[in-house]
Amino acid sequence: MALYLIDLPFAQVGLDVAKRDGEAKIVLIQDSVYLDTAGFENVYAVKEDVEKRGVAARLRNVRVIDYDDLVDLIVENKVVNFA
Repeated sequence: MALYLIDLPFAQVGLDVAKRDGEAKIVLIQDSVYLDTAGFENVYAVKEDVEKRGVAARLRNVRVIDYDDLVDLIVENKVVNFA
């Protein structure tokens, strides 16, 4: 299982790789909170990025996390960075 940190510049590549990992955990950071992640399970978004961009109401099946939660996820998982 891997944790995929995804931001917009490499978002499509990151999502394509994560699709092949049946146990992927995806964390949307910065502008990637605008992405449509329908079809993915275990999707997280950083609270500060969600609030800054005003997209909280449109996020579906995305768990909003703070930086402490993000650190926990990074420590507990193999990290693949697409940011």
